[in-house]
Amino acid sequence: MNDKRRRIDIVLEPEYLDDLAGLDLNEVRRRRDTAEDVESQISYYRRLLHGRMDLLDFELRRRAGEEERSLLEALPEILATGMVLGAEPNLKHIETMPPLPSVTGRRLIDKIMDDGILTNLPDLTEDEIHEAIDRLREVETQLSEQRRSLHQVIDTLQDEMVSRYRSQQDEAPVSG
Repeated sequence: MNDKRRRIDIVLEPEYLDDLAGLDLNEVRRRRDTAEDVESQISYYRRLLHGRMDLLDFELRRRAGEEERSLLEALPEILATGMVLGAEPNLKHIETMPPLPSVTGRRLIDKIMDDGILTNLPDLTEDEIHEAIDRLREVETQLSEQRRSLHQVIDTLQDEMVSRYRSQQDEAPVSG
């Protein structure tokens, strides 16, 4: 595998799941862990996009007179929305948050994360805010598709591991 390709591209290649039965269990586990790590990063980036969309949506509501608070007053609530379901944080599996995408990157998410939209928010027209939200939704849709594909890879690897554990249990002698 080429070291210059992104991990997500490697994990989503069909070859990543080729001949799982012929791989050592530790290699299957390593591949699953890598896929889970990539999925956690994609989830993190999605949440960043959601946070930006929430901020922009709030600003549109504020301008329409549907919200009396300033963006600064509502900021803690806006940023906390969606981060917790029940008593558990949604991003609990990320021990170290991934770095923000490089601003020199070619990917759309790289450009979106450094588009300056939030720093220019007071000067933007409503149409410009709607355009920004549309761009964010486009990227979020792409990330969601990647996440679904990653979940399929993770499930396949997990199924292989479970199958091996079960076959080991079936082969174990019954003491009696």
